Amino acid sequence: MRTLGIDTSNYTTSVCIYDSENGIMLQKKLLLPVKEGEKGLRQSDAVFHHTSRLYPLVKEAFEEFDGEIDSIGVSEKPRDAEGSYMPCFLVGVNAASCIGAAMRKPVYHFSHQAGHIAAALYSSGNLKLINEKFIAFHVSGGTSEMLLVTPDGERTFDVKIIGETLDLNCGQAVDRCGVMMGLRFPCGKELEKLALKSTEKYNPKVCVKDGNCSLSGLENQCRKMLDSGEKKENVARYCLDFICKTLEKMTEYSITEYGSLPLVFAGGVMSNSIIREKIQSRFGASFAQPDFSCDNAAGIALLVALKGADFNG
Repeated sequence: MRTLGIDTSNYTTSVCIYDSENGIMLQKKLLLPVKEGEKGLRQSDAVFHHTSRLYPLVKEAFEEFDGEIDSIGVSEKPRDAEGSYMPCFLVGVNAASCIGAAMRKPVYHFSHQAGHIAAALYSSGNLKLINEKFIAFHVSGGTSEMLLVTPDGERTFDVKIIGETLDLNCGQAVDRCGVMMGLRFPCGKELEKLALKSTEKYNPKVCVKDGNCSLSGLENQCRKMLDSGEKKENVARYCLDFICKTLEKMTEYSITEYGSLPLVFAGGVMSNSIIREKIQSRFGASFAQPDFSCDNAAGIALLVALKGADFNG
């Protein structure tokens, strides 16, 4: 199977061509521009930027691809839940529909979250879990959820939320703390660089109950630290240690409630080396490789291939 995946999430335009015969992923993606000092994009701006960037990325991918596409996949909504919707995904859906009609190829629709999970399984070498029950964390700027994932018999999966944030998402907290320190949005990579300069290690008091978490206190505490003259690298380290401990507490809850199921972490925040190393060492969890952690179409292209071919691990 040779498949084309398209994902137009809130902050990244992404296309991917996947060849299941040799396992090659040809990814092309661009971050959407956010003005300095701002903490995000309006949906109307996101739609405009996706529309202007999608064609050049598709063109570039096909210039490097030698062969014919068998089928097409696209993310149509943030996650598999009633009422899940963002206008920016319409750009990808429209493009995929046009390409499918022109090439007379089938088009399959998935959620952005399902793509993240699939990309994490692929890049961590755990694609066999597509046929098993496992716990997945989707941790990004738009989502912070702990998920029970079960196979649905069609080479995809059913997803049930078993824990989530009750206020800020982890990526939002990172960006808000980063912006208050003068970092450019999205702030994840710069915040990590700052935190790695710190010699401090924090054990903050976090709020996790019944698998759900609250992160609003993190933003307030980081502001207090800055106002008191604390070094920026220590504030950055506190921010990441707070998020890490929150995820640890949520993981403990999942083990108590569902047993020692495989653990998979996906989403842009999970590319952070500080968080990844601590959770891996403690729980033996699998993480998406950094290039497959951030928003990408790779998981969508993979899901299409699994729809159309048998998978034996």
